[in-house]
Amino acid sequence: MSVQIIEGDFVTGGGKYTIVVGRFNAFVVESLLEGALDTLKRHGVKDEDVRVVRVPGAFEIPLAVQKVAAQKIDDAIIALGAVIRGGTPHFEYVSAESSKGVYQVGMDFGVPVANGILTVNSIEQAIERSGTKAGNKGAEAALSAIEMVSLLRNLEA
Repeated sequence: MSVQIIEGDFVTGGGKYTIVVGRFNAFVVESLLEGALDTLKRHGVKDEDVRVVRVPGAFEIPLAVQKVAAQKIDDAIIALGAVIRGGTPHFEYVSAESSKGVYQVGMDFGVPVANGILTVNSIEQAIERSGTKAGNKGAEAALSAIEMVSLLRNLEA
């Protein structure tokens, strides 16, 4: 018996990517963006094949991702933002709706949408996940996007 295994890799072979970035908590999000851009570049994605779309915050990311997906020019979209828990229920609403919205766009349009929106309890956790102790979640989202582009190409072959 021979089991067929289909998976993606991290060799892009080209592709177009849009990164949708929330400006709120920019001190963290800019590090996520740097990580994502560096990862795409290290994996052979050309500068001219990357767009950055800036929105006010994480809550606005899904609508921008939807508009980008509707253009049907990207092989993958990367969503980057940071939602840091405060003293009100606002955190729960923004984190839940931004994640749900980003996920739904991927399903509706059949395009990989890598979710790099941090949802953390403290500023310290945000800093750790944007390039210090816990790595860079922007870079991880870019890797996920690259792998999914490869996987979808392999499924079509």
